[in-house]
Amino acid sequence: MRKEKIGKSTLYLGDCLDILPEISKVDSVVCDPPYGMAFQSNYREIKHLKIENDDNPDIAKLVIDWALAKAKHSLYAFGRWDNIIDYPKPKSLITWVKNNWSMGDLEHEHARQTEVIFFYNLVNHSFPYKRPTDVVYFERTKNEYHPTEKPVGLMQTILGWTSGTVLDPLMGGGSTGIACAKMDREFIGIEKELKYFDIACKRIEDAQRQTELFI
Repeated sequence: MRKEKIGKSTLYLGDCLDILPEISKVDSVVCDPPYGMAFQSNYREIKHLKIENDDNPDIAKLVIDWALAKAKHSLYAFGRWDNIIDYPKPKSLITWVKNNWSMGDLEHEHARQTEVIFFYNLVNHSFPYKRPTDVVYFERTKNEYHPTEKPVGLMQTILGWTSGTVLDPLMGGGSTGIACAKMDREFIGIEKELKYFDIACKRIEDAQRQTELFI
């Protein structure tokens, strides 16, 4: 296991299933787990690493169960509409509307222009600001840093619904950590793949430096 401290971010290189039992306190969990879509982009000339365990939602369920038991404020977990049969019943199902359609059955399915986020309110939950709607609009990224990279602006919006220390146990390219750095929030990130861990560290460090300069 490797540990890096960057500003208010603490980043771990390792398997989240090994590291999560060592996390003693966290308020909010925001994560994009592998949820059974077996995603592999065919549009990039330079291919990303295939997402491990993305042929089933088992890791997603383990992470969600841990967060429901250990976190104190809220949990937001990305998924597909059909994960409703895999995940515990959420309080809300938020729809992220993208700027173009995504993967799926190209002949016998409506083109997917949305992704969903499962919301769970926990023991100390309250919205920091006004009650948000269950639809958000953000253009998708070009997946430059990770095959399922999320827009930093989208993550900042989600973080605005949370409180306290934020954990992303499946950090990927670090979009949640960048959003935390920009918002001066405490962040804990875990990533198993060295390639993406190094990318996340660099991106969060750059965001932290820009935040300090702005302040």
